[in-house]
Amino acid sequence: MLFHLLLAMAAVIVVGRLLAPVFRAVGQPPVVGEVIAGIVLGPSLLGRLSPDAFRYILPADVAPLLGIVAQLGVILYMFLVGLELNPDVVRQRVHAAVMTSLASILLPFALGWVLAVYLYPRFATSDVAFTHFALFVGVAMSITAFPVLARILTDRRMSRTELGALALSCAAVDDITAWCLLAFIVGVVQAASGGVVFVILMTLAFIAFMFTVVRPIAGRVARQVEDRDPSHATIAMVVVAVLVAALVTEGIGVHAIFGAFLLGTVTPHDSRLARVIKERFEDLVTILLLPAFFAFTGMRTQIDLVTGSEWLVVALIIGVATAGKFGGTLLGARVSGLSWRSAASLGILMNTRGLMELIVLNVGLDLGVISPKLFTMMVLMALATTMATTPVLRLTMPATNR
Repeated sequence: MLFHLLLAMAAVIVVGRLLAPVFRAVGQPPVVGEVIAGIVLGPSLLGRLSPDAFRYILPADVAPLLGIVAQLGVILYMFLVGLELNPDVVRQRVHAAVMTSLASILLPFALGWVLAVYLYPRFATSDVAFTHFALFVGVAMSITAFPVLARILTDRRMSRTELGALALSCAAVDDITAWCLLAFIVGVVQAASGGVVFVILMTLAFIAFMFTVVRPIAGRVARQVEDRDPSHATIAMVVVAVLVAALVTEGIGVHAIFGAFLLGTVTPHDSRLARVIKERFEDLVTILLLPAFFAFTGMRTQIDLVTGSEWLVVALIIGVATAGKFGGTLLGARVSGLSWRSAASLGILMNTRGLMELIVLNVGLDLGVISPKLFTMMVLMALATTMATTPVLRLTMPATNR
């Protein structure tokens, strides 16, 4: 089984690296090639072209082990995402960022709830309550991929422009809000009716503990190693802290990724400690561990489950996701004083979903809230909205940001 696990990860890395230059040449972020690599090696393509090769590279019995490695990769990745968030950027544009982010979450969430009314009788699993299903579809419509957005802005040399800084601020607020919302929904889905209040209270207590106790400790540790590289013992302590935070939120009844993400957000992002952690962990996570997640997602994405008129449903999901995120951001940005063109550009940027959406979808599939068919449809939506960002942005981006 270990052989097939290593083979699957190596295959996704190789195919992803082969596809990345192709997509980069047409202005797409590397994550698009990596996601498609997982799908190419899954049942959607390799499984249809060469079932024997598919079963050899990704046999069914390797899925549990692949899932464990994928979860570890996602936990560490979400810690790094939290570590990237810069609260100073948000504070400088707090009014515009909060107003825009609030609108960019509320409208897609509301439209997702309406869409769930149509999707529930057709694509929900038999034992999921409508409220749980609708909550999940709403949050899936509301996600913005902060790391992918940051990469697009850097590639387009927009990260230091006013529009780019505002986009990063909005995405940071979006990330925190959306992951707190997801934690709440997972807690509601997993808890018995009498335990929902307990899960919510424990989650709020955990958040308060992280900001009132852990944040000062993290700041103290960061200051102690500001003049030198942190020792192996310090790095090990950080890794243990990530795992414990993930373990606590998993034990509470929300997802492990929330604890890791929250620990990243309370760690000083501009400290030497944060920089060293990112340098040492980023390549390990993105090159070695995340391919397991892409392979795992590829195994679960079965495009042949979508047939005939169901492709119109895929188009509907993409349309609702785009209209909600773009429309909500446009409305919030206009209220905040941005021009129509700048607001439209910000709306396009915020419609980027990428890897963050895949993480949410895998959580929903693990919980049994969405069916494998709807999972596939949502994966296609995540790909379509991410791939559309760069080419559409060229049409609306203000001349001053070109």
